[in-house]
Amino acid sequence: MPTYQAVLFDFFGTLTRSVQRGVAHADTAELLGCDTDTLTEVLDRTYYERATGRLGNAEATLRWVCAQAGVHPSDTAVRAAVASRHRAVRADTWLRADAVPVLAALRQRGLRTGVISDCTHELPAFLPQLAVARLLDVRVFSVQVGRCKPDPALYLTACQRLGLAPGDCLYVGDGGSQELTGAERAGMTAVRLAAADLATHMVFNADLDWRGPTLGTLREVLALVDVDAEVVGAGGRAG
Repeated sequence: MPTYQAVLFDFFGTLTRSVQRGVAHADTAELLGCDTDTLTEVLDRTYYERATGRLGNAEATLRWVCAQAGVHPSDTAVRAAVASRHRAVRADTWLRADAVPVLAALRQRGLRTGVISDCTHELPAFLPQLAVARLLDVRVFSVQVGRCKPDPALYLTACQRLGLAPGDCLYVGDGGSQELTGAERAGMTAVRLAAADLATHMVFNADLDWRGPTLGTLREVLALVDVDAEVVGAGGRAG
């Protein structure tokens, strides 16, 4: 058996391909009576405030964003914009081709799997519709926990739900939100996914000083856990 009992993944940029805001976000701005560039600027600079969930539900959060942008749409417009933004974020989200096969293979090896994601209200709403959903034992969302990476609360919440210690878990992420440093500080082993497409990935608070292990593809996670199992079988733990 592998020494790891679970592999936990970041979502955006890790289980998904590179994420950028697509053209559908212009529809949201139009509904709000806001310039698209202005809305984008506000969304960028308030990401962590929104991702903690402390501004309220999706509708309350978008009203707050509108105030930051200097627009005051009607309640009907805000409700329509919430639905539009949900569609826009969903349209930006494309699973990596190897996401489902890798998760399935990990579970076949007897490992638990999960997602730990900094996100706003949209991801918890649409993740159950994605092909990876049935292959995840735990889903930890910042917008529900009330903290963002690298806060240890997110990692420890995942461990608590799995009934595992942090040292039993491998964490895989692209390095946004200083998530790799955070995972290590929480007691997990962390590795960076450095897929080629991530050069254009929308990322905040990148883990620029990370010098740990790096993977070129998601599928390399399988080799990593298999090597760990082989070393243990030979009488030692992978370093």
